[in-house]
Amino acid sequence: MTKPDSKRSSMALVTGRPANAAEEQVNNGSSDPSVSGSPHHAVTPATPTKHKSAKQVSRDNLSRRNTESEVFDDGTNTFFWRAHTVTVLFILTCVLVYVTLLEETPQDTTYNTKRGIVASILVFLCFGVTQAKDGPFTRPHPAYWRFWLCVSVVYELFLIFVLFQTVRDGRQFMKYIDPKLGVALPERDYGGNCLIYDPGNTTDPWHNIWDKMDGFVPAHFLGWYIKTLVIRDWWMCMIISVMFEFLEYSLEHQLPNFSECWWDHWIMDVLVCNGLGIYAGMKTLGWLSMKPYQWQGLWNIPTYKGKIKRMAFQFTPYSWVKFEWKPASNLRRWLAVLGIIFMFLLAELNTFYLKFVLWMPPEHYLVLLRLVFFVNVGGVAMREIYDFMDDPKFYRKLGQQAWLVAAITVTEFLIVVKYDPRTIMLPIPFFVTQCWFLGIVLILSWTLWRFFIRDITLRYKDARRRKQEVTGDCGRPHGNGGTATPSGRSKLNGISESLRHRKS
Repeated sequence: MTKPDSKRSSMALVTGRPANAAEEQVNNGSSDPSVSGSPHHAVTPATPTKHKSAKQVSRDNLSRRNTESEVFDDGTNTFFWRAHTVTVLFILTCVLVYVTLLEETPQDTTYNTKRGIVASILVFLCFGVTQAKDGPFTRPHPAYWRFWLCVSVVYELFLIFVLFQTVRDGRQFMKYIDPKLGVALPERDYGGNCLIYDPGNTTDPWHNIWDKMDGFVPAHFLGWYIKTLVIRDWWMCMIISVMFEFLEYSLEHQLPNFSECWWDHWIMDVLVCNGLGIYAGMKTLGWLSMKPYQWQGLWNIPTYKGKIKRMAFQFTPYSWVKFEWKPASNLRRWLAVLGIIFMFLLAELNTFYLKFVLWMPPEHYLVLLRLVFFVNVGGVAMREIYDFMDDPKFYRKLGQQAWLVAAITVTEFLIVVKYDPRTIMLPIPFFVTQCWFLGIVLILSWTLWRFFIRDITLRYKDARRRKQEVTGDCGRPHGNGGTATPSGRSKLNGISESLRHRKS
């Protein structure tokens, strides 16, 4: 993988698109001034329709440029950035030769099965890291993001395997990963005594608050800090945070884990943990949007302090794009934002329901690994979704990581439905159903008004205004306002002028 040079980075900055597309447009003699980079290269369009299309493209490119940061790169290409496909293939072959010829195969069938599955996964990861297609992120290294793309494929295949098992076999299969699994676990109830200050407990009247201060408090803060970096929008983060608390209220009859005190919902979660995490994330986003993105090769920096700073900045983004979701701008973006919020909430619910149906304790390392997995793939998936939604003419298909994350979220939910349909089908309380029905009706009503009724009304008013203007122009007298009948001499002059015009 070679590092993009400064010329390609500058071209991508001008056009608001990847560098290869920009070079192709320049080589083909693009007629758009925003693409060519100079108004002198503009070509007069043949028809008004093309002229309007060029203006629209220029406006889109200008809007895209305003959300992207400037990048300056000296184009240094070191050993760290070169492709090592032959080296990886040679090392992999040497390992397989050693295992085949020099190592004695154990006679334990279970051990050999586990070892063969792990070896197959590692070979696939080696292939994917060296040969898979790059995504939108390049730091700290493109191979890092290719690795997580391949892990997404492996995880999705694992979920498909679990989905096709019976409930008993699927739960017992988890023992092959950890012998401690496969045992039903009681759910912890966070409700009960909801007094903030308990006067009846003379030893520690604040015991209810200290009981809630477990490892999940910093996990909530860190989780929402990362989610803010992924979504890059304060309003959407707050909506997802509040909506999840409503979901916990609505589903506490299914999972006792959702039963919490009111102050645990709105003070500890929304205001303290989630709110502080979102605030810290927005501050970090502000710093990343203002940070200068100037990249030099490590050996081109003279001082040791500069080298250390360059090594630390290797773990920051190569460039920055500010997300402007604009859900109310058109129906497509509105539905896309609703879909993103829905998938976020579904992935959050899957965290609790999966460990419930597969009998995994909350502190198990598999639960933590799943969260680490979504942290790494969520940012790439959200960037691909934003590019696909913001510029569908250039990004004609959904990104590979976004496709896999959507498939994984749906597969996890299907496992929950298959393994414990009785819990999922527990009747929702009537007042909860009324609240959700009212919310859905309000969303549908606003959608109809904003994108259908309002647009039709505006178009009708605009057509009526234009009709009135045309009627006024036709009835307005010409010249100095006189309406006298033209004389015979003026008629003859008009006839001669028309004959002369026909001859010419």
